[in-house]
Amino acid sequence: MAAAASLELTVPPPEQRMLLRSVSWKEYVLLRDVLDGPGVRMTYLGGILELTSPSPAHELWKTNIARLVELFAHVRGIELHGYGSTTFKSEVKQRGAEPDECYLIGKKLSDYPEIVLEVIHTTPLVDKLDVYRAFGVSEVWLFKNGTFTLHVLDETKTRYELRPNSRLVPGLDLEMVARFALREDTPQALREFDAQIRQR
Repeated sequence: MAAAASLELTVPPPEQRMLLRSVSWKEYVLLRDVLDGPGVRMTYLGGILELTSPSPAHELWKTNIARLVELFAHVRGIELHGYGSTTFKSEVKQRGAEPDECYLIGKKLSDYPEIVLEVIHTTPLVDKLDVYRAFGVSEVWLFKNGTFTLHVLDETKTRYELRPNSRLVPGLDLEMVARFALREDTPQALREFDAQIRQR
């Protein structure tokens, strides 16, 4: 008599990060091409390469945020163009990154995005703000511990300043987005969010 099959419950792996030093630009580009896919994100900053394997919670939060922001833009008539986790890199600037989500307002992508979303589930090993500053990204939205911090590039384009609200997506209540982003019942959360923003 054959033995009964057993089922084992597995716990999803936590987010993992790895830092490589003295990585040349050519090595970075080669690794990016070889490991191209949704499972690994890379950040390159002047010879330092961070590899990240996002956790399920990280992916849930970033997807929820994207859907909420895109719903808000649709309801308010904002021409939001999304480009997901597109790889952005520059050999001259010795930088490369894949944001969790990225957007432009009223135009298609030709160079770099205007808005970048980064969900921080575990502490980054490379300063992504330095990467995005060099690319001239106007706003970087960091989501950590259930709250947003909004970094806006100053007029000299040399540093980011903390701001309470987005210039590019006016009227967006990031505190409200944060509350809905953590929910696992995404369809119901979207319906409730939709109802609230239409009442305002």
